[in-house]
Amino acid sequence: MPDLFSASATGAPDPLARPQAAAPAGVAVFGTDGHLLAIPQERRELVCSVIGLMVKLGLVAVAGVSLVRLAGAYQQRMDRNGEIVAVLELEQARLARARERFDQLFMVAGEQRLIREQSQWIAPNRLRVVWQTPPTPLPPSPSHP
Repeated sequence: MPDLFSASATGAPDPLARPQAAAPAGVAVFGTDGHLLAIPQERRELVCSVIGLMVKLGLVAVAGVSLVRLAGAYQQRMDRNGEIVAVLELEQARLARARERFDQLFMVAGEQRLIREQSQWIAPNRLRVVWQTPPTPLPPSPSHP
């Protein structure tokens, strides 16, 4: 009885036919000195699978380490950004105060306000004299013999 899956009625090979194994699986070939020359097919597939698994685990480890390093760098940048934002807010508040002060100087009577504020300044050719009351002397202590 002809094999329906290996050849067509014309004798040409069928393109949909399943390939037949050339040698039985699990056959080992030994040399004259007793060393194994060929690895069994199942063992070879196992070794290839283990190598593939190791490569994949290595790639996963590299990706994991990279993600950890990226997370650390991201956190560091976020901390720096927070510091910069805090300094920016302080400087913006300082700028707003300086602008307000500048605007007050150019308002009506701003010149007089400036003169009143600066009246304590000493002219370059003058000396400042500060009068202080002398400290009161302490009474003598009766503990002297």
